[in-house]
Amino acid sequence: MRAAFFDMDKTLVRVNTARLYVRWRFARREASWREVARATRWLAEYALGVVDPAEITEKALSTLVGRSEEEFTRELEGWYAEHVRPHVSEDARREVERRRTQGYRLVVLTASTPYAAAPLARELDIDTVIASELEVVDGRFTGRCARLAYGQGKVTMAEAWAEREGIDLAQSVFYSDSVSDVPMLARVGEPVVVNPDLRLALHARRTGWPVARWR
Repeated sequence: MRAAFFDMDKTLVRVNTARLYVRWRFARREASWREVARATRWLAEYALGVVDPAEITEKALSTLVGRSEEEFTRELEGWYAEHVRPHVSEDARREVERRRTQGYRLVVLTASTPYAAAPLARELDIDTVIASELEVVDGRFTGRCARLAYGQGKVTMAEAWAEREGIDLAQSVFYSDSVSDVPMLARVGEPVVVNPDLRLALHARRTGWPVARWR
């Protein structure tokens, strides 16, 4: 058994969905200019691979404390339909279908949350989403992250799923744009770099990993 793992932002989707989400909240008057500026700085640091993921996650999740998980899920369904769907990559759609016909298990593997990734997975008919898990108590968010699918954490979560499902990672493929995903790209037998950030592009050149440009 083998799997095709796809990162979400700037891979399956041409843009960073976190940026879309912050702008959407700002348009709804749920976020201030200060929050937008802070998120912009975080995304720049993320692209450079110099971010402290635990710290940023904690600060970002503070806006969800006490919110209903059910309500948030419905809210993000609407956000996805209006703001994310137009940015889904056509090249990604074709590659997902190509891997499906080859018999691969298809997986969205992202540092984002399942609330953002699940609508995309359904649209692409991908059954499995491995994403950061948020702590929920009595149906409401606590503001804490239970498991962060970032860097080595993403590898750990993918390995646990692969072991449960009988997937051979050495026969599997992973597509990603981010230098933070080097550990997971190195873990699979077929790493594919898609629309890479600068540091990942340089790493791909050194290692000989193939680079794809998806639109």
